[in-house]
Amino acid sequence: MAGTRFHLLSTFSRQFSTLNNVSTVQPKLRIDEIRGRRMAIFDKEYKRQQALIPRLEKIEVTYEELNDEKVTLIMNKGISTPYNCAQHINEQLLKRSVVAEVNGEVWDMHRAITTDCTLKLLHMKPEDLHQATLVNKAFWRSCSFLLGAVVESTFQDEISVCLHSFPPANVRSGSFVYDVQLNLKDWVPSQNDLRQIAAAFQKFVRQDHIFQRLDVDSSVALKMFEDNAFKTEQIPHIATKSSTGRSITVYRVGDHIDISRGPMIASSSLVGRCSIPAIHKLNSKLYRFQGVALPSEIHINHFAFGILESRARKLAKSCKDT
Repeated sequence: MAGTRFHLLSTFSRQFSTLNNVSTVQPKLRIDEIRGRRMAIFDKEYKRQQALIPRLEKIEVTYEELNDEKVTLIMNKGISTPYNCAQHINEQLLKRSVVAEVNGEVWDMHRAITTDCTLKLLHMKPEDLHQATLVNKAFWRSCSFLLGAVVESTFQDEISVCLHSFPPANVRSGSFVYDVQLNLKDWVPSQNDLRQIAAAFQKFVRQDHIFQRLDVDSSVALKMFEDNAFKTEQIPHIATKSSTGRSITVYRVGDHIDISRGPMIASSSLVGRCSIPAIHKLNSKLYRFQGVALPSEIHINHFAFGILESRARKLAKSCKDT
């Protein structure tokens, strides 16, 4: 629609300065309709799984503190999460915990614990190198997920947005990314466009959305993403790699649902300062959105953050993942 000016959705009334003369095609469904249908499927499946939990059983969770002291908690099997455990210990631990380790396996803070276990709660400044790697990957992966959520809802309905995928968390690349198909033929994003998307990202993460995990059968996932040709192609392949050969892990953040093996950080509010330094055109319709962010408890000066932004502008190497 040549000559049409497009605005950011919701509270963002400023214009994308470079979307004045691009060709678009009206999408079949609005983003809010797509998200509403996905959430309905998610909620129905979540309730079905909860109904399968038998009578309430107790499990013993041994929390191991950094000073090697231990705290034993009696929790509910299949219901209690590492986040619930942290609630019983202290508020500072609750606020700082990013991901957990359950019997040595990295674990989402809001994922139910199903057996007696040892529990470690990890924050963004661990001294242990292995734990630091786990935390950094979870943070980077979560930022990619959040970027997809923001990009999907940033453009108005006249522009069709179809999320493709995001590569595995690679901190060394300097950026978190999401590949997105847009029906824009000649869009060259301006600095103002990048700033507006970054502002939308910052606004979204400050709303303190938790990452809700749900493992579903591939048939449920296919229904959930039937409007997305990329996801429906990826789902059968991903499912074959699961322990059952049919399972898909999805996450919900606010009204956004996407596929990822995880784990993710506890909440979007753990993301602090952020920027979207670059959007690279990969082919006629596929764009790679690249961002950089700091954990909310880490602060650096403007010059140092500028170095990170400069590094994140380089095209991140292509890598297949969900």
